[in-house]
Amino acid sequence: MRAQKHTSVDDRLLFLTPMVNGYKLHHRKSLPEGAQGTVRTKETPKDRGYGYRKAVRGFPFIQLPSDRHASSFQRIDMDRRCLEECPQLGIMDELQFLNLQHNLIPSIQHLSHLHQLGFLNLFDNNISEMTGIETLGSLRILMLGKNRIRKICCLESVCRLNILDLHDNQICRIENVSHLSELQVLNLAGNRISSVENLQGLDVLTELHLRHNCISLVTEVDRLPCLQRLFLSCNNISSFDQIACLGRSRSLSELTLDGNPVALETWYKQAVLRCVLHLRQLDMKRITDEDRRMAGVQARKEEEKKRDSHKQTIHKEKRRLAIRNAAQQWEGVRACLEPPPTNGAKEDVSPENSPAHSPPQTNGLAQEPSPDEPRRISPGSGPERPSGGTESRLRTNSRPNSPREPKLVETGSSSVQSLSLSDSHLAELDGDTLRLFGLGALEALERGWGVQTAAAVCVIAFRYINYDAIVPTLPRIRVKFPNLSHLIFLESNISRLPQLAALAQVRRLDQLTIHPEGNPVVSLALWRSFVIYRLHHFNLQRINGQEVTMNDVIAAERVFGTLGHIAATETPRCRLLLLLEESRKRQLQFLLDGRGRRAGLSPEELRDNGKLLGEGLSRALFNYPSRGSAESPEEGTVESSEQAAMMEQYLQELVQRASDTNLKGEALHRLWPSMFAEMVRDCVLEMRDRAAFRQVSLAKLSETK
Repeated sequence: MRAQKHTSVDDRLLFLTPMVNGYKLHHRKSLPEGAQGTVRTKETPKDRGYGYRKAVRGFPFIQLPSDRHASSFQRIDMDRRCLEECPQLGIMDELQFLNLQHNLIPSIQHLSHLHQLGFLNLFDNNISEMTGIETLGSLRILMLGKNRIRKICCLESVCRLNILDLHDNQICRIENVSHLSELQVLNLAGNRISSVENLQGLDVLTELHLRHNCISLVTEVDRLPCLQRLFLSCNNISSFDQIACLGRSRSLSELTLDGNPVALETWYKQAVLRCVLHLRQLDMKRITDEDRRMAGVQARKEEEKKRDSHKQTIHKEKRRLAIRNAAQQWEGVRACLEPPPTNGAKEDVSPENSPAHSPPQTNGLAQEPSPDEPRRISPGSGPERPSGGTESRLRTNSRPNSPREPKLVETGSSSVQSLSLSDSHLAELDGDTLRLFGLGALEALERGWGVQTAAAVCVIAFRYINYDAIVPTLPRIRVKFPNLSHLIFLESNISRLPQLAALAQVRRLDQLTIHPEGNPVVSLALWRSFVIYRLHHFNLQRINGQEVTMNDVIAAERVFGTLGHIAATETPRCRLLLLLEESRKRQLQFLLDGRGRRAGLSPEELRDNGKLLGEGLSRALFNYPSRGSAESPEEGTVESSEQAAMMEQYLQELVQRASDTNLKGEALHRLWPSMFAEMVRDCVLEMRDRAAFRQVSLAKLSETK
């Protein structure tokens, strides 16, 4: 509550003493007779709510002599007079103190001649613009709080201001104050300011009030060399990055941030103390030595976290480059292995295959599918093979009938362990998943694996590695990883069904994932049935995410079972020994050499045993010979060409012999009637003289003995 004392203005001596909670007017002597006004002995501005602790330099008090006329008045207080406009003070040119607070004044006027006015208080009025103070060059204190002002302006000539109070207005931006080089206190609390800016030039500003605004970003505070007290309570500051400039201030000693979202953080106090080193008070509470010690501990933890984050960032970048280089090398190898288009077929240049529809790129790389996100194949037959080149075929596989293309996994968790990393390959262990990128990553399979670590690996994903280079490692995988149950192949160039037979070398397999991208075999209609038939002993549960049912097993047996049985029973012995693996070779040799025969078996029983043996070996005949892992793609291509040429020559010879045999059969069929007649005639002629025929026959028998 305010305590006021109303008296007639007489000849007095007044002096102004700024207090923490307001300004206090002391009365000493009477003013000239006839002057009227109201003088307050003490003011506690409850409405204002803001005070200033330091007296304005050069304006500590003002003394009025007792022998002056009315034109020499230096103080006028017209508080709470219900004034609707500024009073006309034409004869009071030497007026220095004017108090018009708590009135209804809508605009500032009739003050242009008060060139010596140093204190103007228009608090709690209806003022909407700051026009009317342009000529008040001696003004030191301007109180315009609790009005309707929307913009800071008209201060170009008022460059000697020490205190500017504009709290509880409608101001949205700090502006037009950078020329106030003598400003010590700026109060903009209770406005609509969203950003602290445009404070350059306020070189002696010591106190800045910005409570109850909408501030979400603080800048340029570090450019205020004398700022000691900053009040930012009840704003929208949600992170320490928004007040980072406070850490560069060397003079700030008092700060308030309570009422902001950032103040709800667990380590809020320690973070502020770590940022603002010279702080003495935070949220109106003194900083203790214990607070500073805790801030130091937290600072060390943050530094360790930053170092770890930096290491992870470097590792991620190396990982990204390794995968990119492995992909580039893979593209080069695939270009060498791709056969050229036949019959003059042209590449599909439809809009879907144009560069504009290529996968989106990140950091110059196309979004890559992830090894540990197997795509699910839609039920039914696979996609049809287009007539275009390999590139068109691969793109066709990723159209509506195929699952979505997964993305590369961003490895940033602490569970990911890098086993081998270079410029062109990457091997990493993420929980139970081993990912291998690039041909050099196969070296990780040769490293010394701990028993527990190897036993924990259940999934192995291969990417940008030619499948023929993977096949020789399958026996080692069988030994090293006893609990392996899922294999994933991405961009491995699996193009033929016999290649899938090599997977029989692993110990156990519950799931198999072969992505269509970079594996043309998935475009074949019978590839899934072949896998189910050939790997029947594994009892596969899922292929490309789709469950293997009993109907799938029966259908696969119907397609490939009969073919395998015929191949096992009708293939010559020498060919069987070439096709089978060592273990199967020994089994077949044991039976065929007679060591497995029982005495007294007839030829029919032996033939039945061969058929039984053939039923066991029918799947083994679908074999894929492994090649050396060190074999280069060029050597593999040359060897494949030689084998193809040899097979073509062998088939041509077989066809030629079959053709010759057929021609001979047709000729015999035509000549047989005449030949038969001649044979019968010759026999009749020989047997016409029976005695002679008998003697000739006995002579032949004697010679043969």
